[in-house]
Amino acid sequence: MLPNFDAGAFDLAEDAPAKINLALHVTGQRADGYHLLDMLVTFAGHGDRLGFRKADGDSFSLSGPFAPGLAAEASGGSNLVLKARDLLRDAASVQGFETFPIHIHLEKNLPIASGIGGGSADAAATLRGLQRIWGIALPLETIAAIALRIGADVPMCLASRPLIARGIGEDIEPLPRFPSFAMVLGNPLVGVSTPDVFRHLPSRDNPPFAFAAQERRDHAGWISLIEGLRNDLEPPARGLCGEIGELSRLMKAQGALLVRMSGSGATCFGLFNTLGQAEAAAASLHSATPGWYFQATETIAGGE
Repeated sequence: MLPNFDAGAFDLAEDAPAKINLALHVTGQRADGYHLLDMLVTFAGHGDRLGFRKADGDSFSLSGPFAPGLAAEASGGSNLVLKARDLLRDAASVQGFETFPIHIHLEKNLPIASGIGGGSADAAATLRGLQRIWGIALPLETIAAIALRIGADVPMCLASRPLIARGIGEDIEPLPRFPSFAMVLGNPLVGVSTPDVFRHLPSRDNPPFAFAAQERRDHAGWISLIEGLRNDLEPPARGLCGEIGELSRLMKAQGALLVRMSGSGATCFGLFNTLGQAEAAAASLHSATPGWYFQATETIAGGE
């Protein structure tokens, strides 16, 4: 499905869709420092991809436009894909399952540390793919605990379907009637420190969502609702990274219905009426700023 990925070279392949925070409200902070959030989340048809192949020994390889930025992580064993592999193998052993050595290949198509859940999506895809290729079925609560141990975004990425997430991200409510949106993802390829963004928050006790999540809405109704929500991390992120404001301005100039930053940035998304409009906008944005990342895509509908 994704370019430059030879699925035939692997026994099994698994997509890792980009996670898009359509809205993010910071509603409090726990005693351990974790922030409490209300998040409206969807997933794109574009993302990373992983391949799995039985091997003589565990190994890991990388390709894709953003692979060089992960090379140090991979050699040092700190990549979330490897963490997911090891935690799942340990849990499987406790449950009496045997797990053979595996080669994992990651095609890295998403910018790194960009607010669209790339590493978390990769870890979630690893958990899904390894269960399939190893032929194991661990209890859902075991997988959920492993996912949360890897990172707060991983439980959402395990679902990879539209949802509302609360708490630190572990309290998930699926949205089965949520529509698909045509979208452009943009990133100036400038790093933004998530801890710095949270440190610059003017308030950590903001209003939570105040809408009926399962109420029936059409496409226009959801866009109107999203417009009334916010990303509380966007103002401090804009203060730390001026390119976010410029990116937002450029996307609005292309006729986007709504432009907002995703997560802690610096990726922004623009919603469009059709995929054709999104593709035209992405091409125009590439021409105007060729050193930045732009990708037209459609999000995954809740019923798919």
